[in-house]
Amino acid sequence: MRIITGSQRGRKLVTLEGLHTRPTSEKVKEALFSIIQFEIEGRRVLDLFAGSGQLGLEALSRGARECVFVDNDRNAMRIIRENAEKCGFTDKSRFYQNDYTTVLKRSDEKYDIILIDPPYASSYYDKSLKLISAFDILARNGIIVVESESDQELPEEVGTIRKVRDYRYGRTKLTVYRNNTADS
Repeated sequence: MRIITGSQRGRKLVTLEGLHTRPTSEKVKEALFSIIQFEIEGRRVLDLFAGSGQLGLEALSRGARECVFVDNDRNAMRIIRENAEKCGFTDKSRFYQNDYTTVLKRSDEKYDIILIDPPYASSYYDKSLKLISAFDILARNGIIVVESESDQELPEEVGTIRKVRDYRYGRTKLTVYRNNTADS
């Protein structure tokens, strides 16, 4: 696994051993960042269920101002910190080893981009979208990208957060949401 482009292009990242996490494939990661390429520069990013941190680190490599990494697993957080240090991004990173619900409920910040990549076949999709909406942490016109299995049903809207489009890549689906508070 490596950073695709930006300031750390080609940088190899460490991953967790075993089947505990499912890293995003390079094809899907490339697609995800092609979708949001004009949204990244200078933005604040939240990487939920961060795993190895590869999505948030890719955003930082492409010019994001800051990334907050959230993962409940101690070993995952150790890997994320190691990868951020390897890329020289510790000064642009914050790390929360905690349950995503706790972090979302306690957040008093707004994020421009939220990346949601929980374990497949989990109930985290709807709950994370509901909490993001309820606690109003997505910036006006902010964007959420959810990675799921292609057959995962996701809501059309949650509060002011509305689905823009689904993109399918084999067995993986990327669902893009935008906060349309400007329209309400």
